[in-house]
Amino acid sequence: MSLRFSCNSTRFPQQHQVRGNLKSIKNLDKVRNLVKTVGVPSLTSSPLESLRKGNWVKLICGASFEDVVDIRNLSLVYTLAGVDCIDCAADSAVVSAVNDGIESARDIVGLRRPWVMISVNDDEDLHFRKAEFDPEDCPLDCSRPCEIVCPASAISLNEGNSTLEVSDGTNASRVLEGGVITERCYGCGRCFPVCPYDNIRVVTYIRDTTATADLIKRNGIDAVEIHTSGRQSTFFEELWDGLGDSISQLRLIAVSLPNVGDSTISSMNTMYSIMEPNLPCFNLWQLDGRPMSGDIGRGATRESIAFAVRLAAVKDRPPGFLQLAGGTNAHTVDGLKKMGLFQATSIAKNSKDEILTASLPNSLHALIGGIAYGGYARKIVGRVLSSMQSQYGVARIEDYPEHLLEALREALALVGTVKSYDPF
Repeated sequence: MSLRFSCNSTRFPQQHQVRGNLKSIKNLDKVRNLVKTVGVPSLTSSPLESLRKGNWVKLICGASFEDVVDIRNLSLVYTLAGVDCIDCAADSAVVSAVNDGIESARDIVGLRRPWVMISVNDDEDLHFRKAEFDPEDCPLDCSRPCEIVCPASAISLNEGNSTLEVSDGTNASRVLEGGVITERCYGCGRCFPVCPYDNIRVVTYIRDTTATADLIKRNGIDAVEIHTSGRQSTFFEELWDGLGDSISQLRLIAVSLPNVGDSTISSMNTMYSIMEPNLPCFNLWQLDGRPMSGDIGRGATRESIAFAVRLAAVKDRPPGFLQLAGGTNAHTVDGLKKMGLFQATSIAKNSKDEILTASLPNSLHALIGGIAYGGYARKIVGRVLSSMQSQYGVARIEDYPEHLLEALREALALVGTVKSYDPF
């Protein structure tokens, strides 16, 4: 199997490809058997059907995470685990990496294809930022807490010689080199408060609307997610209008918003009124509880569950599926069950009710359409990817089936809490 994307900064070594392909022929049977044993092919429905049933699962690669090697391997693993959607940065190389991972997974097992979603923002947003600092400003004896706390291994510091010219014949002074690995930083912000010298800066950005519209018009994108604060409808409307006719090619349009208290529903209704005249497909509201925190611990999911409880009880919310995000992890499903919301049903309320009712047996659908997993999903599989890369360097995970099997078990354990897979 050959890679279906190219990236100038990262290439897969030829010797690993040859060696890996020989191993793959012999050893991928265990991977195929595991996928079939837990019931992924028989239990996996279309993404739309998953939303209706309440067992939709989305993998969030990260709106700012752009490491195409990890993204490609994550997409492969979670496609095999049966996710319904893979959400990534609105960048052509990243989208190519996602699609390559998906197709490589389907070469291994003939599964249905998950939707590919790109994320954009209408204003400054936590998900669209990077950390930045000059390592030469850091003292050599710094304990480097930024490097320790980073969940993405996006900060790397090593001692080196100063780049300043030495004219008096003395030896060049020693300094720290490296810094932020930009493509790996996804803007979680955990490094900002721990720096003892306040050297770390935040760089925010807004995705270009014209470039996003052009990207959507290419093959391989099924959905768009708009990140918004919900407080400035003008910015949202400008982005929506800027996307123009590109949205006609989409299967789903999602809006990710935080809980802003009493004004949440009015903001949602305002945004829906902006979209509705030209909304060509189903829509979804991503309830962003505690952004980029699912890997921290059990309690991180409480805010997303509380957000879902509040929205599910509101009668005048606009049409659209509801999906949890922000702090989601292995404890989210249990939390939903305790609140009586896991796959609980209600009368269908979506912008395309007539299509939903005509194409499905009845008009009932789950109050909560599903769950999106980001930091936690990347963490549990990322440990395996890091182990593999430390041994073999840059590599395709299917070339090392023992690592693929280990990563897949982690992914199935998470996705299976929503999909109700058979034990393995």
